[in-house]
Amino acid sequence: MSGRGWAVMIPVKPFADAKSRLGDDIRRGGIARALALDTIDVATRTAGVARVIVVTADAALASLLPGGVELVREREPAGIDAALLAASARVGLRRHRASLPADLAALAPAELAAALSMAAGVPRAVIPDAAGTGSTLVTARAGVPWASAYGTESFSQHVALGCRPLPVRATSGLRWDLDTPDDLAGLLPRAGERVRGVA
Repeated sequence: MSGRGWAVMIPVKPFADAKSRLGDDIRRGGIARALALDTIDVATRTAGVARVIVVTADAALASLLPGGVELVREREPAGIDAALLAASARVGLRRHRASLPADLAALAPAELAAALSMAAGVPRAVIPDAAGTGSTLVTARAGVPWASAYGTESFSQHVALGCRPLPVRATSGLRWDLDTPDDLAGLLPRAGERVRGVA
């Protein structure tokens, strides 16, 4: 198995349904769109990433994607784990695969590249969110079947699946997904101008 270059898989909820804890429909749809496009852009600019695959049922997203990003269309949202299985099936077992949530507002390409470099040394890996209970990055090395368990208490579930926690500092953008207004307020000092436009 070669594993040459990573395939980064990013499931994206329809913007109208995303981020229900962030306020009214118009505001949260705009925030979800900005977060998703920024996360996708970071993945495309990360060293070691050969493919970026977005899975979504949002019909409008295709026209917004950067060139070279692959799109897997869902007829209707089937959940994060189902979306990732579909993307992983497209990639196959000959390449390393990684999943990212579409709301990592403070993520920098160098942080993602460093984490993927560490992850290449283990069969499966996981990075916890800032709270330590959820998961952000999940990976599977070439030759290892994909498995993920996003949702409540997902970090412990990923560890149970054999994912090794990666030593990523608490201030890394890989730890800070955005779900609530408090998350947004906490991210502003870390992400600077990159996320002020969605606040």
